[in-house]
Amino acid sequence: MAATTLALALPLLLLSLSSLVNSLSPNYYDQSCPKAESTITSVVQKAMTNDRTVPAALLRMHFHDCFIRGCDGSVLLNSTSKNQAEKDGPPNISLHAFYVIDVAKTALEAMCPGVVSCADIVAMAAKDAVALSGGPNWKVPNGRKDGRISLASDTRQLPAPTLNFSQLQQNFAQRGLSMDDLVALSGGHTLGFAHCSSFQQRIHNFTTQTDVDPSLQVSFAASLRKACPYNNKVNAAGATLDSTTVIFDNVYYKSLLQGMSVLATDQALLSVPRTQALVSKFANSLTDFEDAFVKSMIKMSSLPGGVEVRRNCRVVN
Repeated sequence: MAATTLALALPLLLLSLSSLVNSLSPNYYDQSCPKAESTITSVVQKAMTNDRTVPAALLRMHFHDCFIRGCDGSVLLNSTSKNQAEKDGPPNISLHAFYVIDVAKTALEAMCPGVVSCADIVAMAAKDAVALSGGPNWKVPNGRKDGRISLASDTRQLPAPTLNFSQLQQNFAQRGLSMDDLVALSGGHTLGFAHCSSFQQRIHNFTTQTDVDPSLQVSFAASLRKACPYNNKVNAAGATLDSTTVIFDNVYYKSLLQGMSVLATDQALLSVPRTQALVSKFANSLTDFEDAFVKSMIKMSSLPGGVEVRRNCRVVN
């Protein structure tokens, strides 16, 4: 988006975001479906006992949903013979755990038919993913509606793992999110895993096939190259984004300061004094990170979008 266009669009986005934030409420389902939150938590907890990757998947799903057309559950819609949906766009092929949302929705439809939106389920499940992994808990403001449009082509709007800081900042700014939000939300990578294709250029594609990004710590780079050899053909191969991948903590930030950033976008956080200072702050204080993360998650999860409450999260009404 051109700078002039962004300057004109941003005030409107912020006004719309402010309006939606005011319309959302942590007590939204107190009367219409009082057991909604506890039901979703129970479903997420059960899924986690069977698959340790579920928390990271749910958190990433929420992020990818909100960054396209707002938090409207559009990432959940299936492709049809006439339309390729978001979940089948290249950046979303590796998304999974959609069944968790389906199970929660089925339970809620039996309990409170047509009341709880799929977008709200995704937001609450993401919160549960964090809290049940040892991270902070918070009351999710609810009242989102589900969208009817889902286009694979829109996934180009998602921040690619190869973006430099300027590109990353602009991507977030287009959604009304600040540099502080960028650093705090990046902390979600504490639960993350990256496939080799997301960081190959950092360990193989510099001057020669043997060169690596000089910002990487030598032994860490070697471990990445071992996991992802040149011309790797194993689709499931990759690396966790910090060493405590199933625990929500601040090790991600500590790793960045030690030269152990997996993605170029992780390393980019150290390229500007303001964000580098925040990385150091969060590395030194888990409390500061958790407080900032919750604030930024609520802000991101309030991005406007949606018009209905779907009865089936995979298809429009």
